Formats: sequence, structure tokens, C-alpha cells
Amino acid sequence: MRHVVTATLASLCLLLAPAASAEKIGEVTTVWKAIGANHKIVVEVFDDPDIPAVSCWVSRAKTGGVKGSLGVAEDPSNGSIACRQTGPIHLTAAMEKKLVDETQKGGGEVFKKRTSMTFKSMQVSRMYDKKRKTLVYLVWSDKLVNGSPKNSVSVVVMAPWPSK
Repeated sequence: MRHVVTATLASLCLLLAPAASAEKIGEVTTVWKAIGANHKIVVEVFDDPDIPAVSCWVSRAKTGGVKGSLGVAEDPSNGSIACRQTGPIHLTAAMEKKLVDETQKGGGEVFKKRTSMTFKSMQVSRMYDKKRKTLVYLVWSDKLVNGSPKNSVSVVVMAPWPSK
């Protein structure tokens, strides 16, 4: 019994852990609230954990008010993403195979952020277009029962990087 509880807790921690951590760049207020935090659009950046020379900036809506201040509000499923190559990208044969395999399975998870107290999250998935030597990043929202079709996509062409 003890092993089952330990295994369950470990699995839950892995599910809740983000694939990459984001750094908050800034935010703007969209609706002023007399009580509690304002509704906002938050801009965050994260580096792809598998492709060190790619960074992605994500904007997302954040619910304010009393519920938002207490952390029990559900954020809207709106998100936007822009990803850029920030240095030389060198794909090994093993990494390229991993990217192809992930793409065939619906993409690899590179970022995940909880957007409600229960079972809703915003995710960024990475896909690989081998023919065009391009990485495709998709931001989308899921929920235990019913996800959202709202999404945004950004493409990084793996271009030669000038050496200094």
C-alpha cells in the first residue's frame, strides 16, 4: 500500500511539473477591478529545453478579481506565441529522430502552465517539419473534459548562424 501511494504521488508530481519554466517579461491591465487583482495579459518567455538555441514568448490572459487573487479563477483559453532562433542549432541524428517521433505522436511538450485550480492548462507543443528544416510551436489549452480549439502557432526556420 505504501509503495502504491508513493508511486501515485511521484506520478502526480511528474504530471504537474512544467516541461520548461517561464520568465515573466511584463503584463498589461485589460480590466480594472475595484476588489482584487485586475484582469491582465501576461507575457512570459521560455527556452526550449531540448533545442537550446530557441526561445518562445507567450502571451496569455490572466483572470483577476477576488477569484483571481485567491488563485481559484479559471483563466481564458486565449494564448499567442512567437518563437525565434537565438543561436546556432545543431541537431544530432538522435535528436532529429526524437523530433520526428514526437511529431508523429502529436508533438513534444515543451511548456505547460496551470490555468485553473483544477484540470486546465496552457501548453506549448513542438513539431518538426523535416522537409523544410523547421520547428513548429503550437500553444493550446486543454481541460480534463473539454479543451479549447483556440490556438496559435509560431515557426522557427533552422537557419545557418553566423560565427563571430
